[in-house]
Amino acid sequence: MKIDGACHCGVITYEAEIDLATVVICHCTDCQALSGSTFRSLVPARKDAFKVITGEPKVYIKTAESGNKSAQTFCADCGSGIYSSAATDPQIFMIRVGTSRQRAELRPKSQWWCQSALEWVSDAWPTDRLEKQPTH
Repeated sequence: MKIDGACHCGVITYEAEIDLATVVICHCTDCQALSGSTFRSLVPARKDAFKVITGEPKVYIKTAESGNKSAQTFCADCGSGIYSSAATDPQIFMIRVGTSRQRAELRPKSQWWCQSALEWVSDAWPTDRLEKQPTH
């Protein structure tokens, strides 16, 4: 499926070809801290299927406990995270689902790092307990 997206302010735009079967939720503590949320929704795109159209993402190099380094990219103007990849010679770009215009269609198929999931996260899923919030 072809997707396109942008940071919140629109300075950085991208397009990618993705496989709907690969959309995931990640509960790792890095995703929690870097997103400022309890988890992050991601979809991978191969290097040859991902392109930044406008703007120049700022890069933060994160070193994991394993020693592996990843490039966390975001908009320097609005702070929106766009994608992450290996710090050197990236072959896969993990796109932040929330930046895609097609995000409603990008339903996660699996969850990663569930051992790091906050215990109360599943309490919010039952639809009968969701409250309607005003739109922004």
